Amino acid sequence: MRLTSLADYAVVMMAAAARHSAGARLTAALLAAETGVPLPTAQKLMGRLAGAGLLTSARGTGGGFTLARAAQGISLADIIEAVEGPIAMTNCIEGTSYDCALERSCRVKPHLNAANTAVRGALQGVSLLQLASETPTAVRPEPVEGLSFSSIAAEKGRASTGSARTGIGNRVS
Repeated sequence: MRLTSLADYAVVMMAAAARHSAGARLTAALLAAETGVPLPTAQKLMGRLAGAGLLTSARGTGGGFTLARAAQGISLADIIEAVEGPIAMTNCIEGTSYDCALERSCRVKPHLNAANTAVRGALQGVSLLQLASETPTAVRPEPVEGLSFSSIAAEKGRASTGSARTGIGNRVS
């Protein structure tokens, strides 16, 4: 899974906005200059972020944008969804109609919602305050039921090739 350039730029711009003092009026031009995001893109993103309720806008003299709530209350998931829409790993998770040749026989679909929830939960667990910090915050993912992190490490130690997490290519004696 990879973020689009627009979502990536939105995260960078929101982190830059969060580094300013609370209530500071920000403009697309200011954030574009600080981040290197092209001005037309910054303007487009500021509108989307405001439309999603992450920024508030004020017109006129002294106008601009401010964070709609404290940086601690805005998550990475909020920013991504403001730009890309709901987080969904596959089309069948979104609940909209789509054309999939495997739908009738797919044995994975019932499990994808759990994976999607885990991904969204991980993104929800990273706050804008953390993203704006100069020091990266260690984020430890939640363990998967029945699979502990210690068992993954032990498996890696026994594996001679391949991925311990997926078991692909592993030779275990």
